[in-house]
Amino acid sequence: MLSWMAWTWPTAFVFIGIFSGIGLMILLEIRQPGGDTRKGVLGLVTTRGDRLFISLLGTSYIFLAWLGLVGMPLWWPLGLSIGWFAFTFWKV
Repeated sequence: MLSWMAWTWPTAFVFIGIFSGIGLMILLEIRQPGGDTRKGVLGLVTTRGDRLFISLLGTSYIFLAWLGLVGMPLWWPLGLSIGWFAFTFWKV
């Protein structure tokens, strides 16, 4: 099923997670328009979509830095990324 692009199941799960997050943001925006703006620790006024983008960008940097500095396995950067997501939506 995934052989047309030489994908693996973990790669597919990453994209499924990203698209699920975008879908959740769409549902939240339909239910509560306005984006839930707030000013966070970094001094930025952000919406839910901004915080999703910041968390996805930070996660990619965490994984790339881990792969460049440490290598495998990727369980530790996964934990760091989940923590970054929680921090981003809680404080940023």
